[in-house]
Amino acid sequence: MMKTLEYPDYGQVPAVAERPVPRVATNEVLVKVAGAAVNPLDTKIHAGYMTDFFPVAFPYVPGTDIAGTIETVGDGVSGWKTGDEVIARLDPSKGGAFAEFAVVAADQLVRAPTSMPLAESAGLVTIGGTAWQILFEEFAVAPGQRVLVHGAAGPVGAFATQLAVQAGADVFVTASGADADYVRSLGATKVIDYQKQRFEDELSDIDLVIDTVGGDVEERSLKVLKQGGTLIATPMPPDEERARQAGVEAKFVFHVSDAAKLGHVAERADHGVKVRLDRMVGLEKGAEALARQAAGEAKGKIIFKPRG
Repeated sequence: MMKTLEYPDYGQVPAVAERPVPRVATNEVLVKVAGAAVNPLDTKIHAGYMTDFFPVAFPYVPGTDIAGTIETVGDGVSGWKTGDEVIARLDPSKGGAFAEFAVVAADQLVRAPTSMPLAESAGLVTIGGTAWQILFEEFAVAPGQRVLVHGAAGPVGAFATQLAVQAGADVFVTASGADADYVRSLGATKVIDYQKQRFEDELSDIDLVIDTVGGDVEERSLKVLKQGGTLIATPMPPDEERARQAGVEAKFVFHVSDAAKLGHVAERADHGVKVRLDRMVGLEKGAEALARQAAGEAKGKIIFKPRG
């Protein structure tokens, strides 16, 4: 048997339960979970906002981002063995991360970075994959380009800032004054306190805007982009027509799981890209932790450590 954190139904308080340890099928492995990271998607699924995209069956064990050790290797799996330390992203509709054990398709496994504690590396998975997707798949960031990251103190914004800096870009960021020292430590060229300054009065000729904030930030960002520049948003699809009228391109990015992409993220972690940790808690603190995430109070990643 194993402990899990479950949603009984949409909107109901999550609770710890005991379930049988899942069995592996062909081309799957069983991972002993060291850490499972909480994402905004987990609370959106809980609230019932994602039913069209990720229908779930109850009781539902939430969570997609795991780090752990391979416990059992199923038939047909090659290249992996018991004891290997891995990270992976699970299918959101199936969930399963907030548990002591999780079944993972072998082709979704990535070797965990060695530069951070195993449990904390769960925090890389979705935020790192999203940032990589923005900078290297939807865009092609290059040395000398000017990049503006909105919400740089948030998990995706912070990771994107670090990736862009490592790629040789000149990176400008918006953040609160309280987070200025933190985002400056990520390598940002200039930190703009959005509570006191309007970024459009400070910047121009930007090649790429990464908008993790939404709202009027999108429209205001069009003013700082160079002609032919690109805005990429994560909260919701931007107004592509308005962008075309301004002579720029606008795109929406929603994270798509890909082991190859996650492999790049793990490599970047071993070259110094870091994840900000809000807190690490046991499954018994699940309701409190998920409420903190839903309220936007987390300063970095909340990670469940299923075993003490």
